[in-house]
Amino acid sequence: MQIGVLKETHPGENRVAVIPDTVKKLVKLGAELTVEAALGQGSGFADEAYAGAGATLTSNRDDILTQSDIVLRIRKPETGEVGRLKQGCIHISYLDPFNEGELVDVLAQHGVSAISMEMIPRTTLSQKMDALSSQANLAGYVAVMMAANSLDRLLPMMMTPAGTIKPARVFVIGAGVAGLQAIATAKRLGAKVTAFDTRPVVAEQVRSVGAKFLEIDLGETGQTKDGYARELTAEQIEKQRQGQKAAIAESDIVITTAQVFGRKAPVLVTRDMVEAMQPGSVIVDMAAETGGNVEGSVAGEEVVVDGVTIIGQGNWPNFVCRDASQMYSSNLYNMLNEYWDKENKSFVLDHENDIIKGCLITHGGAIVNETIKTLRS
Repeated sequence: MQIGVLKETHPGENRVAVIPDTVKKLVKLGAELTVEAALGQGSGFADEAYAGAGATLTSNRDDILTQSDIVLRIRKPETGEVGRLKQGCIHISYLDPFNEGELVDVLAQHGVSAISMEMIPRTTLSQKMDALSSQANLAGYVAVMMAANSLDRLLPMMMTPAGTIKPARVFVIGAGVAGLQAIATAKRLGAKVTAFDTRPVVAEQVRSVGAKFLEIDLGETGQTKDGYARELTAEQIEKQRQGQKAAIAESDIVITTAQVFGRKAPVLVTRDMVEAMQPGSVIVDMAAETGGNVEGSVAGEEVVVDGVTIIGQGNWPNFVCRDASQMYSSNLYNMLNEYWDKENKSFVLDHENDIIKGCLITHGGAIVNETIKTLRS
């Protein structure tokens, strides 16, 4: 089976879908790997390393598109490239199928079996394939490091001949994978950390990594079967805002991670809350690319509002692209290996398998994912 790995074309994207160590593993399974030349240039993986692992390198992107049985990448494909894919090929990447209706239609029309990495169900078996979680873990770490770099004071308590420096106060909104990593990282750096999540069930997880859990009574909330926070009502969002107001005002760093899967992120930090923070404070809006949790944040930029720095850079794992590539590559290998027919040396799409049913969006000329079909009907 011919597997092609494409270089990312999104501006500034340095991550790669497959690293040389994963090439070795796939070759052992019996796959033939073709890798676009200079694939790993931005993340420190040389062409020679790919060749040494058993991959064939080519500068002809069209050859990979037209000849590969499986195409691996990180970002969603450009619509214009879909028509050049081999008929019936399997394409695995992030797809954003909730918002990319035209792309989903084009993938279906061209008979592509498109697997969306963000649609992998959150189950025990699928943990090793869960790219959203692996990348979010790194994103939480990056958010704290960027905030610390922009803050005008230290994070840890420090005893000095001139007196004691108090620890910085960090408030994390959202205790999913990214939020918990942000909490743990801030604690390791010596900050005093408070966190909030709409799911009371995660309070113990917050405390287990050394933070205080802010109690706000929002009424009935809970989480989805995949572990995501349920979307709040307008009234609940307002209660959350008011409950967090004092914590935000006295924090040196605020990190927001609240996103609703497939929808615009809720605004949880309003302009008056930003204005109540001390000049020199920092807010990291990790949801800036999906609408933003912070009023005044700008996706892809760092802005200053009344002396408060608001960081909305986005693509957080890209800042640690080498480790991010390793983790994503491992997620892809685990998926391929799980459904690999070792006798016939091929990847088998088991349409009755719950994981495949959850993440396969198009197949055989149609949209086959029930969630996306329902959304489009």
